[in-house]
Amino acid sequence: MSKYSKVAHYQDFSELESILESSNNNYDMDKIRKAYKFAEKSHGDQRRESGIPYILHPTSVACIVAELGMDTDSICSALLHDVVEDTPVTFQEVEKLFGQDVANLIDGVTKISKIPYSTREQQQAENIRKMLIAMANDIRVIIIKLADRLHNMRTMDCMPEQHCRDKSHENMQVFAPIAHRLGIKTIKDELEDRSLQYLDPIGYKEIEDTLLLTEEGRDKFVESIKKNLLDKTEGMIPNVYISGRVKSINSIYRKTFMQGRTLEQIYDVFAVRVIVDTVRDCYNVLGIVHDIFKPIPNRFKDYISMPKPNMYQSLHTTVLDKNAIPFEVQIRTWEMHYTAEYGIAAHWKYKLGMGSDKTGGDRLTENIQKVKKMIMDQLEAEDVTDIAKNIRNDFAENDVYVFSPKGDVFNLPQGSTPIDMAYLIHTQVGHRMIGAKISGKIVPIDYKLKTGDICEIITQKDEHPNKAWIDICKTASAKSKIRQWYKHEKRDENIVEGKQMLEREFKRNGINLNEYEYEEFFRKMLLKKQYGTIDDFYAAVGYGGVQLWKIMPRLKEEYQKTYAADIEKIEVPQAPVKRNKATSGVVIEGTDDVLVKFSNCCNPLPGDDIIGYITRGYGVSIHKRSCTNVPKDILKSEEPERWVNCYWEDGVGEAFRSTLQITAIDRTGLLADVTIKLSNMHIFIHSLNSRETGDGKAVVTATIDVMGKNHLRGVLSKLSDINGIEEIKRV
Repeated sequence: MSKYSKVAHYQDFSELESILESSNNNYDMDKIRKAYKFAEKSHGDQRRESGIPYILHPTSVACIVAELGMDTDSICSALLHDVVEDTPVTFQEVEKLFGQDVANLIDGVTKISKIPYSTREQQQAENIRKMLIAMANDIRVIIIKLADRLHNMRTMDCMPEQHCRDKSHENMQVFAPIAHRLGIKTIKDELEDRSLQYLDPIGYKEIEDTLLLTEEGRDKFVESIKKNLLDKTEGMIPNVYISGRVKSINSIYRKTFMQGRTLEQIYDVFAVRVIVDTVRDCYNVLGIVHDIFKPIPNRFKDYISMPKPNMYQSLHTTVLDKNAIPFEVQIRTWEMHYTAEYGIAAHWKYKLGMGSDKTGGDRLTENIQKVKKMIMDQLEAEDVTDIAKNIRNDFAENDVYVFSPKGDVFNLPQGSTPIDMAYLIHTQVGHRMIGAKISGKIVPIDYKLKTGDICEIITQKDEHPNKAWIDICKTASAKSKIRQWYKHEKRDENIVEGKQMLEREFKRNGINLNEYEYEEFFRKMLLKKQYGTIDDFYAAVGYGGVQLWKIMPRLKEEYQKTYAADIEKIEVPQAPVKRNKATSGVVIEGTDDVLVKFSNCCNPLPGDDIIGYITRGYGVSIHKRSCTNVPKDILKSEEPERWVNCYWEDGVGEAFRSTLQITAIDRTGLLADVTIKLSNMHIFIHSLNSRETGDGKAVVTATIDVMGKNHLRGVLSKLSDINGIEEIKRV
């Protein structure tokens, strides 16, 4: 059953005092009372949308911050977090009265509201960027922000439906992943569950009702398990504490509605949590659990010896009771339990001298530094609207754990590739990577890493990253490092390429500017984007720091506003008859400016005899004339009018995908030799795999990028030099 109702919940200052007094922390109560009185006076008669006095919101946020065990300045900042944004009070006044730390924390939490942005998405992204910058300096900023967002969700019911949905979506995309990475489970679970109430109220209610129906039976079941364990551990393990835990509704929702599973197919809907004093006791309890109940194979996870990235530690095992009912048992120490519930917020427990385990405090401090590094990686995105996507990718749950050949463990977001691991090991390892092996076998660079993989990165001294890797890798850190390499090492090429890309997009969108107008047109945008010159902007387009498809609608709108009057005065002459424009290097007879795609069935290359087929809704599909899907007699085909003549434009300079089938004598190192040979030719590899034919031979299939038939001939010639190659053909 859900713990979270939609009834608005506010706490006053007396409740905050009660929480602080019962915590045994050394708080500066005079400073906290001074902050409350200042906030109360500043907000005056202000009221929330519900009509409740405004001061109850900051006191409620301060209560959440206090429950997390945060320090005096954090609680003062929670009480004062809205005074600068919503009252005439200035940062200078706050700094003078409460010190620089409190003022900086409030500044980090405060939204950007005075700068105009073209879209709400950009406004949101800039607010997130500002918060992350402050968070990188002081992690307490995000803890206060999470508390603020949580209380807003607790009191959201009086707001318009769309506003509730927008905030809920932002929680799922940004704030819940951050809370997960910081290990603050109490906030993460409640944020997700409350957000789900607005995003899918019917699905939420269905799960909530099902849990309510099973609540009585579940409580009896947990009590019987608890009795069995206490009877067995009595006299052997001291101070055993056992409780029941119900999975959050959002977690159940993801596994049922999104993965198509029934509630009965989820083994950990509820679990028994065992808390003991020492790590040794954890493993002793595990032995007792497996002695009493039958463990389910492959359902044991040791997060004590291999903690999660957010510092979570526990032993997890799924077992069957005597009636074959599956349930999960989680075993941890009290220190692990506190860290599991409060995550990085637990750092302040040690900082305030309340913890006895120095190692625990050191580990928390180290993890704060890791999180700060991850935050800085998010800020490398030049397009602010990418930040939310980066957070969702890098901070989300379901990490994979990958081993190096030496046994080192690397945790990466689900969907990561060997490229991501290479850059996680070291920037130079990523730059010099030419391939990867999983458990000794060569894999494509877009291979999705899985937990338990032993991944070896193959490097070569004089190599450099491929720009296409940006679209393949998963983590913001890897993407950023690849862009940075191209930004610094290929500036001249980036300027040329960026200018060409921009001119193509301008032509396609009907934007015509002379050289002077170019400078004037971009002046405002360059200032906003902090590019010193037009060449800096071209370079950013060239290396991928600016994505044209995102900014073109705004540029087109600005162009029409700026030059609309002049455009109306121009008399457009009759266009002369001209040769059809080439699209993607192909000229389509009788058609101009049409979407072109190259068919996967035959992968035509410049130099091949080609023909086009007009598809429904996807432009013209280009085939080789010899392709099996092209009728031998076009005129006798079902729809001859859809086949059109086409030919290659002179001097095509784009890369085209081609698949090769290589037959060779089977031997160790064959795939590695093919990979290295292609890498030496700077050929981009989309996929590479091999199979045995059973007669002492192997077939290697490689999908690569080439510039045309002449280029392909050179590639085939080089590959033929590899020892044992018998035949290479295009497929």
